[in-house]
Amino acid sequence: MSHSGEPHHKICGMPSLEVDVADPTLSSPQGASEAGYTLVAMLALMTVLALIALSAAPRLQQQAQREREKEAIFRGEQVADAIRDYYIYRATASGGPGEQALPTTMDQLLEGIPIPGGSKKRQVLRASAAHDPLSKTGEWRTVRPRAQELIEFQRAVIVYAGNVLPQPTNGQITQLQQFAAPQITSVINTGSTNTAPGGEDTSGDSSGPFVGVTSRSRNNAVLYYYGIDRHDQWIFTPLFK
Repeated sequence: MSHSGEPHHKICGMPSLEVDVADPTLSSPQGASEAGYTLVAMLALMTVLALIALSAAPRLQQQAQREREKEAIFRGEQVADAIRDYYIYRATASGGPGEQALPTTMDQLLEGIPIPGGSKKRQVLRASAAHDPLSKTGEWRTVRPRAQELIEFQRAVIVYAGNVLPQPTNGQITQLQQFAAPQITSVINTGSTNTAPGGEDTSGDSSGPFVGVTSRSRNNAVLYYYGIDRHDQWIFTPLFK
């Protein structure tokens, strides 16, 4: 039987007296040795994790570049389709194909083309596709008809297609191809063999009609586009599709 003046120590929340007794193992040589082993093991584990992180970093960076390149190709192909639609409309409206039917600014593609019988315009290029994800400025560099870089790209396309130049499905674009990309008599493999200079092409676009666009990035690519592994040698144009 408990006395009323004495506390019942099994009741939750009731204070109890405890004696703080130091752990004798901490002050013993054996305890200090075990603590040292634990510290060494933790340092070894941290070193291993750091090495794993360092080895994974290049792969993560390469994967990020791959995704940007996929997006660049996707947007570049959209620009090529917009050039095709714009050119077909202008060539039809003007009564014949020719350089004058090509766009001269990216804004013309963004404005769209008139819908027959109406006052509205049909969008041929999304605003996001007008930006290059591979360059810091986000600006595509335009490619003029008969430019040397277009001729080199044509060679790469022929090699990639098995020494056959792909023909557009639209007759007006076929005529544009004959005009903008002169026939090549000799074909060699134009795959990139040298390391790209890096950086970006900061030169301004030459005024006048353009038949394609390319990136301002002068870096080597992870992906291949028509067998080419340099960003600034990828030309997005409707001439060969």
